Amino acid sequence: MRIKVGVIFGGETVEHEVSIITAVQAMNAMDKEKYEVIPIYITKNREWYTGEMLRDIESYKDFSLIKKYATNVVLYEKNGSYVLQSKGMFKRVVSDIDVAFPITHGTNVEDGVLQGYLQTIGIPYVGPNVYAAATGQDKVYQKQIWSNEDIPMTKYVWFYDADYKRDSDEVVKKVSKLKYPVIVKPATCGSSIGIKVAKTKNDLTDAIGEAIQYDNKIVVEEMVQNLKEVNISILGNYERQKVSIIEEVLSDQDFLTYEEKYLGGKKGKMPRKGKVANVSAKRAMPSKGMLSCTRKMADIKEKTQKEIEDIAIRAFKALGSSGCARLDFMIDQKTNKVYLNEINSIPGSLAFYLWEPKEIKYNELLDEMINIGIKDYRKRSSKTRSFDSNILEGMQNVGVKGAKGKLR
Repeated sequence: MRIKVGVIFGGETVEHEVSIITAVQAMNAMDKEKYEVIPIYITKNREWYTGEMLRDIESYKDFSLIKKYATNVVLYEKNGSYVLQSKGMFKRVVSDIDVAFPITHGTNVEDGVLQGYLQTIGIPYVGPNVYAAATGQDKVYQKQIWSNEDIPMTKYVWFYDADYKRDSDEVVKKVSKLKYPVIVKPATCGSSIGIKVAKTKNDLTDAIGEAIQYDNKIVVEEMVQNLKEVNISILGNYERQKVSIIEEVLSDQDFLTYEEKYLGGKKGKMPRKGKVANVSAKRAMPSKGMLSCTRKMADIKEKTQKEIEDIAIRAFKALGSSGCARLDFMIDQKTNKVYLNEINSIPGSLAFYLWEPKEIKYNELLDEMINIGIKDYRKRSSKTRSFDSNILEGMQNVGVKGAKGKLR
């Protein structure tokens, strides 16, 4: 009997289209003898749809077809099963699923919000839990945790958009503690969205203005000189971890841009926040995802390789991550010093290209991720989460007003 895997993707996020690409790749790669794949697409308006057509990348070029031919559903627990039920006057159970597989990118879906919903209804799910997802999405949170673990990172400062609007001079003074050039980022966005380099103090205003379009928390980091960017993937959970090969992603820019990651290097201005939510799939959706990048096996010394592997595992464990994550590193080629940049808890294309050189096929990687998710669920279920006793049973003759008074 095949396991029913509900692949959840999309959502109200600037990385909506990237999530579709990753999810379609994964759904088509899953072992059809082991799994019955059930697509669950979340629109930019937060509506949930299911239907076989959602496995075809062409379906997303015209959303009216999805509304017409896919089924608008809700996911909830019913009599011990996890069901997708149609909405509207004549409700019916369209399907049930055994395990959820979030393949989402960005805020509102990858950042613990979706994981919290899945955990609340009690369904097994693949990937990071609420805490790991939240810290994995927030570049400030992860840095604060990693600094406590002596993970090497570049110097940085952070602030809220409200701080900058209230006293921009004070924020600029705070940033002046760093050495230029600096890189300015929205703290909770991915896919290089909203990122700009400020080579001088005069560039900083534009860079902050761009980042504020996408987030209320901003992080500014010193840039590594003589930069080489490398990536590694970790597969596992807090108990066991495997490391992938280390690759070097090549870029003509100061950092790997959205266009290089997903549009094969084609240049184009990123739309502003309000317009991103309405960008058409036909115009903004390539078919290869992170495979569009120009990359090669990292040319690094064995000592540096071991250092990156060790840091990656420690960083992964420090956040309590699970599933398949990608960690991005920076190397100063002159000093050979290694810095951890960030973690991607649910990376583009699920970083399968980093595992193929280790003779782990994409379907095998997905299989292992699902197994890890089920094991994580069993471990969560084995812990005490509630008590049989009810402390309210002994509270007699206490009205609502009295109860409020006594509980304050």
